[in-house]
Amino acid sequence: QVHLGESGGDLVQSGGSLRLSCAASGFTVNTYTVAWFRQAPGKEREFVTISKFGMNSRIADSVKGRFTISTDYALNTVNLQMNSLKAEDTAVYYCAADQWSIDRNYRTYNYWGRGTQVTVSS
Repeated sequence: QVHLGESGGDLVQSGGSLRLSCAASGFTVNTYTVAWFRQAPGKEREFVTISKFGMNSRIADSVKGRFTISTDYALNTVNLQMNSLKAEDTAVYYCAADQWSIDRNYRTYNYWGRGTQVTVSS
C-alpha cells in the first residue's frame, strides 16, 4: 500500500531555512513522479516542484533559486530544502506521487501525504 508522510514543517523567521522530508512506502521514489504542492488558507493548492527519475523536472517561478528538491534513495525519501523563506511561503506543504503523471496540476496525482505546516513570520 502506498503511503507518503511529510515532516519538517515549523515556525521560522523571514530569511530562514527549513528542510521538509517526504518518506515513501509501497513504491520506490525513483520510479514514480514525486511532487511538492502547497496550500495557504483560502487559496487553491499550488505547484511547488516535482522530481522524476531522481532529478528535478519543474519548479515554480515563485520559489526558483530558493527551493531545491532532492532524493535520498537509501531512505526512499524526497526532500525539499527551503532557503530565504518569505512570509508568502506560509502554507501547508504536501507531498504527492503518481506512477504516470508529471503534471503541475494537483488533480492528476493519486497519492498524497497529510501535509506539514510551514509558517514564516515577517
